[in-house]
Amino acid sequence: MNSPFIFDVSGLMHSAATAERRSLTGPSPQRIGAAMIAIPEGEQVTVEAMVTPLGSGILVDADIHAMLRGQCVRCLADIHQEGNFHISQVFAGSEDFITDLSGEEDEEDDTPQIEDDQVNILQAVTDEVGLTLPFNPTCPEGCAQDEQAAPAPDGVSGEDEDSLPDPRWAGLEKFL
Repeated sequence: MNSPFIFDVSGLMHSAATAERRSLTGPSPQRIGAAMIAIPEGEQVTVEAMVTPLGSGILVDADIHAMLRGQCVRCLADIHQEGNFHISQVFAGSEDFITDLSGEEDEEDDTPQIEDDQVNILQAVTDEVGLTLPFNPTCPEGCAQDEQAAPAPDGVSGEDEDSLPDPRWAGLEKFL
């Protein structure tokens, strides 16, 4: 299975190349997203990227388009909508591509590496989709159940107070 998130950059790394526009389409290698809405595994994903050489590194600036599938948290109806995401990710060709002058080592800030003349933007896409998609998705047009008349709850304060007699004066009703 060819992943639409893996780009061959061998031509860009070994010559004085300029930026290239690439477009890949293929099935998603895994489910990407939150619990209630995501890009399902196997769903067609289109990645349109500008791949730019940075000396011994690569910058991938990409737009990702895919159909999202999930459930509304209010009415549990199926949600099918298009998702558009944007990522920018730098990949290092060597360990010393980006150096930290502060002397502090931070594992979280490690720049992803170019492996076998390929860059894999799957982690950047997973991060962006996870941060962008709603945690509690609802129907895009509003839930169908919202339009149905629901019975009013019993004992709502302030409802019909003007028409009800004051219980302190209930005994005086017999004189009216």
